[in-house]
Amino acid sequence: MENSKMAEWKAIAEALLFAAGDEGLSIRQLSEVLEIDERETADVLEALKESYSHTERGIMLTGIAGVYQLATKKTLAQYLKKLVENPGPSSLSQAALETLAIVAYKQPITRTEIEEIRGVKTERPLQTLVTKAIIKEVGRAEGSGRAILYGTTREFLEYFGLGSIDDLPPLPESADDEGDQEEADLFFEKFNETLNDLK
Repeated sequence: MENSKMAEWKAIAEALLFAAGDEGLSIRQLSEVLEIDERETADVLEALKESYSHTERGIMLTGIAGVYQLATKKTLAQYLKKLVENPGPSSLSQAALETLAIVAYKQPITRTEIEEIRGVKTERPLQTLVTKAIIKEVGRAEGSGRAILYGTTREFLEYFGLGSIDDLPPLPESADDEGDQEEADLFFEKFNETLNDLK
């Protein structure tokens, strides 16, 4: 490969992986967008991984079960911990609160399932909640793609003074009707009331 082409492909791959977030991308997906074969794509990923290996970089490229994603370096964990020491949901956007409500009551749950309930994209709210250590990855769903499953964290329980997730107050049964927007709105409204009651 030409150096200029490699640099271009690395930049494109980096942008794609950043945009994909914690869902990550497979070599096949990257290969299709880059319009090169999978062997060349593997070379691009290896070159990208090498560029992140230098000590002055704060992120790294990881590959798990054939899915690649960008992640922060473990050596910087102490600084990231400082950033999320106060994960108070009071500072969360409405979108993040809605996402948290769905995860709290329906966990474990995938991003796609959350988006089906909310009716909108949920990547940014999920990233915010993970960054603040309110939710975390708890496994992978069965089937093709093996989507990430999300659940709440110990910090979530501590913030709301809960012994376990079973201590969450029950929501109206009608709030389980995911197909009706009014019922979904009631679900989120009731969850906000629950947040206030627990604080």
